[in-house]
Amino acid sequence: MIDSMDGVPKLEIDQYLSALSINGMNGRMLHLPAPKKKKREILLVYGHHASLERIFGLAQAFNRYGSVTTPDMPGFGGMDSFYKIGKKPTIDNLADYLAAFIKMRYKKRPITIIAVSLGFAVTTRMLQKYPRMTDQVTLCVSAAGFTHNDDFTMARRKKSFIKILVRFLSWRIPGLAARVWLRQPVIRHMYKYDNTKAHSTTETPQRRQYRIEFEVWLWQNNDIRTHFFTMNQMLGMNLCDHKVALPVHHVAVYADQYLNNHMIEQHMRVIYADFIKLPLPHARAHAPTIVATAKEAGVFIPPKLRTVLNKT
Repeated sequence: MIDSMDGVPKLEIDQYLSALSINGMNGRMLHLPAPKKKKREILLVYGHHASLERIFGLAQAFNRYGSVTTPDMPGFGGMDSFYKIGKKPTIDNLADYLAAFIKMRYKKRPITIIAVSLGFAVTTRMLQKYPRMTDQVTLCVSAAGFTHNDDFTMARRKKSFIKILVRFLSWRIPGLAARVWLRQPVIRHMYKYDNTKAHSTTETPQRRQYRIEFEVWLWQNNDIRTHFFTMNQMLGMNLCDHKVALPVHHVAVYADQYLNNHMIEQHMRVIYADFIKLPLPHARAHAPTIVATAKEAGVFIPPKLRTVLNKT
């Protein structure tokens, strides 16, 4: 992990990490013990272009409601990819992996699942493939999650072009070429001119530099073929073929730059037994910034969700 900079606290994450090995793939697991008198066990599933370091602030924010456990996903955060064991990082394979982790970690204990972005799609497919697991899930939360390719706001022509491009880049030789091309100077240049609304205009130069270095680290530690293959999966996704016998609580980010909340609701109502919308009108982006602290990430937990999580 990169070192801290002036004015930016260093992530004190190492003490909460342990080794994780599933089906021949090695990675890490983050576990934050529950506060006193809190018995809720929370499984936090991160999304695309992520790692335990990136999700740490959000994990700390949820930690006030119970223990929080987050596993590395194959090909993300430095964990071995599915390619190592002769498989592809399909949504179905990721769902099988998540089911295996839950069985290993929780046995049949009741859990709360909070899944972010792509992590929610993986969670949905897992619950569809293993319907008995719904009896174990006491609360299912989508944090800016999606279940269908039409949930994305981009135009169909652009989506089709990107889908073809990322599929090509997920192949072995193009993937190796992309790895060579995405060197530190290139990544830094990409983010140097990133002025999206996700980043505050009051962001200090030190924090901005730290965020860019974090991006460099993340791109180089995540498996590039997995990155592009899962992008292709997202842009062709349709999980409306099977029901899930659970209600879903969906955190709807009104300023989400990627997703259409109206389409998300329609698709989730097809899949889930009930849909409870948790509006988040003041957040300015799809997810907390890549270097969000617990306090900053806490903005992404709506008051209604806090009330639900506080119930035993």
